[in-house]
Amino acid sequence: MRWHQAAYEPSQELTAAADARVAALTERGSPAHDGMAARMRDHEARDGGLWMELQPARWALRLVDGEACDSLTALCVVRREDGHWLAGRRASWLATWAERWALGAGGAVEVGESPVETLTRELDEEWQLRPAGVAIEALVRLPSGLAMLVGQVTVPSDASPVSDAEHDEYAWWPPDPADWPSEADERLRRMGALLA
Repeated sequence: MRWHQAAYEPSQELTAAADARVAALTERGSPAHDGMAARMRDHEARDGGLWMELQPARWALRLVDGEACDSLTALCVVRREDGHWLAGRRASWLATWAERWALGAGGAVEVGESPVETLTRELDEEWQLRPAGVAIEALVRLPSGLAMLVGQVTVPSDASPVSDAEHDEYAWWPPDPADWPSEADERLRRMGALLA
């Protein structure tokens, strides 16, 4: 992995759209979080692994539907040793997936940070959990234009997550995604089936 030095320069139209999304978040009481984060400038499979070139870009570009400009996010899927999945209901003030259930922890890759560092940082910040190791499972491009690195970790069966302000509830969902509760979005079920 390497970082490109020059920051990404979006068009004026994208900048205006990002400004409007940040203003809408502010109106509903959500912190804007508008600073710099990573975008995926390039990537390739190399020597049995994944090589990435990242570039600083404005965080708010990820909020512009269909135009996320390859902003990079990381999702850390958490499973206990007994196979159960950690799910949390996201708080109403969040910019994405507000009041919906999500798997594990996730967030933007910060400038200068490796995506693996992002996975473990977000897991600690959101749930105060520390895994023994991290496995990178996939790099996917979402319809929004966002690039998502998916990692998976295992924690002990007696792990007790402590949620941050981004979650108002959590649960350990059953090992088989077919047995997950009705709150599980179909996209989560598909991801669980692929990762299981």
